[in-house]
Amino acid sequence: MSSPQITLTARLTPSAIDTRRGVVRLHPEVLDALGLQQWDSVRLIGARPSVALAAESANLPGVALLDDITLTNLGIVEGSEVVVSPVMVAAARSITVAGSRLATTAVTPQILRLALMGKVFTVGDAVSLLPQDLAPPPEADVTAARQRLSQAIGMTWTNELITITASDPDGAVAVAPSTVVSWRDGARTTQPAQITAGSTQVTAQSPVIEDAVIVSETIDTTPVEAPLPVADLVGAVDAARKLTEWLELAFQRPELLKKLGAAPRLGALVSGPEGVGKASVVRAVANAVDAKIIEVAAPSIAVLEANAAAGKVRAAIAEAEQNTPAVLLVTDVDALLPATNPPPVATIVLDSLRTAVNTPRLAIVATTAHPEAIDPRLRTVELLDRELALPLPTSKTRADLLRVLMRDVPMESNVDFGAIADRTPGFVVADLVALRREASVRAALRQKEAPEPRISSQDLVGALETVRPTSMSSSDNLQTGGLTLDAVGDMTEVKQSLTEAVLWPLQYPDSFARLGVQPPRGVLLYGPPGCGKTFLIRALAGTGRLNVMSVKGAELMDKWVGESERAVRELFRRAAEAAPAMIFLDEVDALAPRRGQSSDSGVGDRVVAALLTELDGVEPLRDVIVVGATNRPELIDPALMRPGRLERIVYVPPPDGEARAAILRSSARNTPLADDVDLDALGEKLDRYSAADCAALIREAALTAMRESLDATVVTAAHLDKARETVRPSLDPAQLASLEAYAKSR
Repeated sequence: MSSPQITLTARLTPSAIDTRRGVVRLHPEVLDALGLQQWDSVRLIGARPSVALAAESANLPGVALLDDITLTNLGIVEGSEVVVSPVMVAAARSITVAGSRLATTAVTPQILRLALMGKVFTVGDAVSLLPQDLAPPPEADVTAARQRLSQAIGMTWTNELITITASDPDGAVAVAPSTVVSWRDGARTTQPAQITAGSTQVTAQSPVIEDAVIVSETIDTTPVEAPLPVADLVGAVDAARKLTEWLELAFQRPELLKKLGAAPRLGALVSGPEGVGKASVVRAVANAVDAKIIEVAAPSIAVLEANAAAGKVRAAIAEAEQNTPAVLLVTDVDALLPATNPPPVATIVLDSLRTAVNTPRLAIVATTAHPEAIDPRLRTVELLDRELALPLPTSKTRADLLRVLMRDVPMESNVDFGAIADRTPGFVVADLVALRREASVRAALRQKEAPEPRISSQDLVGALETVRPTSMSSSDNLQTGGLTLDAVGDMTEVKQSLTEAVLWPLQYPDSFARLGVQPPRGVLLYGPPGCGKTFLIRALAGTGRLNVMSVKGAELMDKWVGESERAVRELFRRAAEAAPAMIFLDEVDALAPRRGQSSDSGVGDRVVAALLTELDGVEPLRDVIVVGATNRPELIDPALMRPGRLERIVYVPPPDGEARAAILRSSARNTPLADDVDLDALGEKLDRYSAADCAALIREAALTAMRESLDATVVTAAHLDKARETVRPSLDPAQLASLEAYAKSR
């Protein structure tokens, strides 16, 4: 007897909880029809088959809410049809996975196996490392696994995707405690290793046992990918040239350095945003000067106990000393040698590196995305006394990078890399590689039978829907939803003020420089609640194609001393890495109240000071605009609104009759209205209704029609009149008068 199946419309889940977790939300009636319970496995068939975990949702019976990864695995887009049916899932005897070089190097299969427990998948599926709702077996320490993942590959492990390349048996499988997990090409597996009981000696060939779990294996000091030619290091040519000069002097002309009174040794720190290509630059330069490169992934060592970590570092140094000229590359060194609370192994590692850096024809190069988070002892004159910083790619650099990345890929002739580069602010090399991969998948699904498949401009643009810059991977990223300022009715003066203050400095920096004008650093939006301040920000970001970090004022407040200030610094640092970017501080009156009037032990005052320092501190903001929004401008500390900070004050007034009519039309664009509905006349009647009230009125009218009959096809004027009895105006006359008085006083 065949399994029951139902065809549904696929929609992207609005829930952030389900993002990247392989979950499909179904109506309870659908679950009953398929004979399923919550968290049972289901087979999904789109352009290709896949599997997921079924959960209950209150969405319409004909809709399946899918997360982004599941949509990609099915090869479909939102609105397509998907066939859902029950499926039996087997416990996998073994699975083989493929992932990025960083994940392959840093994540042991044992940790990977724990992170994958509770998920179901088939060969070809992409799977994230985010935790799953299903609880794994009680003996599995998944919390520890996730902590090690975070330590191993940084916070980007939440965005890391791996691909299931093989499984035994075939079909839908799940990971069990006995499953053998291995990286593709035999990089590392979970096969048990033999060690001598009580042995404490650690070598490059001996696995280390910690808490009865193998947590490290053979050191792989060979780069997974062949080094790039130096000429292909677009955007990093100057840094590569400088590093080449340093290595050539240290390796080929040490006597010249001695004669001039300099030590013939080299220790360098290469910093830059995550994914910008720091390690690639070092590999390319080492290859250009004929030096052997020995790599040590600091995150993979940081999760080991002290003796094991020190042993790995010594083994790598020993190999480098035997193969001079050599470059010992320590990637993400801040994971092993943090500035705060350095582990006991830090002193041992530093001593080993001090000895190694004095070895003739041996250079030590470390990379980090957080130079401020490194143990200061590493940056002394006797260790890493030279530094290189790789900048975030500009629009022109991104276009050149895309040309290099797509050089050997079949492309359609009309692809405009410059236009794609303009739509990728904040993208680094790793993000552009991910963009290429997603575009390739889309092109492959579109041209399954084509004799000569090619990637089109539409594939690259479509890939931008799912690929986000690494620096914008956190939950405070504001989604624009394709909005632009053209979608904002009325508000002509407000839109012009925002365009001049926010978009012009980012789009026309040469004009400001030519006229000797310093562009404004910030804007304050104020107005009654529900009148579209956040909507304006989304539209502004969509028009300027900006990365937007949205933070509620109170979200940065923390009871622990120093944590709120650190959160402010981190916010501005990430914005600088994602430039051009906008920091949107919603409810800024909660973040920066007038100093000296709070009763929170001075936390608010210190946060205001940190915010002011970031706005006009020693390091200037470049391509970063700060926009604050509030309903109570009189509560904000005056120092925040002086020139050089949030100097442009823009009042967002409540909508007038014409604007209310435009808002009603926009809200009702998908709602069928009867012929007796006159939105222009209705807009004139809705005095003291905000934009949010107008949208709520349309929703309530539609619900009123449904209450009368679930087969209703239109919303009538009577429905709107009845809805007005429920949806009352929210604008307070006293508050409106206060805000208008404040606007006149500015």
